[in-house]
Amino acid sequence: MSAADTVARRQGRGGRERILAAAGQLFAAQGINATGMEQVAEKAPVSKRTLYAHFRTKNDLVVAYLKGLVLTGGTLESVLAREDIPARERILKLFDRLPADVGPVRGCPFIDAAAEFPDPESAVHSYAREQKLRMVQLLAVAAAQLGCREPLALAEQLATLADGAASRAMVLGDADYGRHARAVAEILLERALSDVN
Repeated sequence: MSAADTVARRQGRGGRERILAAAGQLFAAQGINATGMEQVAEKAPVSKRTLYAHFRTKNDLVVAYLKGLVLTGGTLESVLAREDIPARERILKLFDRLPADVGPVRGCPFIDAAAEFPDPESAVHSYAREQKLRMVQLLAVAAAQLGCREPLALAEQLATLADGAASRAMVLGDADYGRHARAVAEILLERALSDVN
C-alpha cells in the first residue's frame, strides 16, 4: 500500500461529514454549478473514490447538502417549526437578517438550488419544491394559531414576500434586506387578523 493510499484511507473516516461541510462552503461561496466534484474532494480532503462512494452523482451530493440544512436548522424557514416561539414572532423572524458571515449573501438555498437545477423532474429541484411547499404549510399552521380565517391564503402571501426578500437580499448583497419585507408582513398580519376581532 502506497503512502497516498494510507493517507486516503485515514481520511476516509468521517469522510461523508467532511464532504458535506466542504460542499456547503463551496456552494455558498461560488454557487452549486460552479463547484466541481474535484474541488469538493480536494477541500474535504478525500479521494475522488471516497467522494463517489458516498455520493454517486453531484445531484446526490446537492440533495444531501440541502437535507443537512433542514436537519440542522440551517435555513431561515426552520424558525417556523419551533414551538417555543409564539406564532406571530415565528412568522416575523422569516424577515430577520440573513446569515452573511463569510462570502456573498446567498438568500434562500432552496431557491438557489432550484434555479441552478431548472428541470422540475430533477431530484434537486423536486426537493427544493418540497421544502418551499413545507414552508407554506408551516406558515399556515402559524396563521391558524393566530386565529386567521384564511390561513393558507395568508401563508402564500407571506411565503411569496419572504422568498422575494431573500432573492433581493442575494442580488443586492444586503443581508438585512428583509427589514423592508417585515414591514409589509406586519401589515398583512394586521389586516388578516383584524377580521378575527
